[in-house]
Amino acid sequence: MFKHILVPLDGSKLAESALAVAASLAKTLKAPVTLLHVIEQGAPEEVHRDRHLTDSAEAEAYLSGIAQSDFPPKTKVDWHVHTAAVADVSRSIVDHSADEIQPDLILLCAHGNGGMHDLFFGNIAQQVAAASGTPVMLIKPTESQTPFKIKRILVPLDNESVHDEAIPIAKQMAKAFKAQLDLLCVIPTLGTLSGEAAASGNLMPATTTAYLDITEENAREHFQAHLDEFHSMGLSATAEIARGDPATIIAKTADNNRENLIIFGTHGRLGLDAFWNRSVTAGVARRTQIPLLLIPLSE
Repeated sequence: MFKHILVPLDGSKLAESALAVAASLAKTLKAPVTLLHVIEQGAPEEVHRDRHLTDSAEAEAYLSGIAQSDFPPKTKVDWHVHTAAVADVSRSIVDHSADEIQPDLILLCAHGNGGMHDLFFGNIAQQVAAASGTPVMLIKPTESQTPFKIKRILVPLDNESVHDEAIPIAKQMAKAFKAQLDLLCVIPTLGTLSGEAAASGNLMPATTTAYLDITEENAREHFQAHLDEFHSMGLSATAEIARGDPATIIAKTADNNRENLIIFGTHGRLGLDAFWNRSVTAGVARRTQIPLLLIPLSE
């Protein structure tokens, strides 16, 4: 599970949206937290309408204050300011993660009018998640600092989920937070297929329909095996198979069920970028305010 949490902060109120999540995770998982601020070369005077922290002493005082005011008393919170100004903030976060801090979870707050999608394609989240190989939780910014609680966790899986390495993390999170696990597999319809699959569907609709039906049956078998395992562990769990556009259905299901977290398994360091570009994750991020936990999987 997660034993060390890294929270990069730029000094803005929006970035501080990650603090309530960090505090909840740290308390429940008994995990230490490291707050990180990287001095940016040629940084603007303001970031998200807040004054940008460009002075190392000011940044130290800021992180120290956050450590004392935003975390439970018994939580171990450290902080670090990278004082040498850098042009590539994301690269600096990755380097600190790998060489110095070595967290096993990085919390990033999405900025920008486009939300997570824009951030992930920007200079921070995309590069941090893809280059570090460390699980990343993406959090939508909010003005309120309400306590973060996990009561339901949605885990979208494909039809071959029997080997999905995101499941162990999901089970541990559910156990730690006493939360319900909701598995979801979305099988496309002929009308929602894309790329080569759509072309094949147009050429061979009957064959493609039969293939999709087999895919759904395989998913049901795998999901039943997961449910049997979860229930034997005393975990509350549900499983659903749906048909349609995956991103739309996942986001709608998450919102309707009032999920508190969505866990996605990705496919390795290089694969993470491709996963975001070509899969449903970006579409889900655009459609929901619920935090996303991205778990890089081994090849």
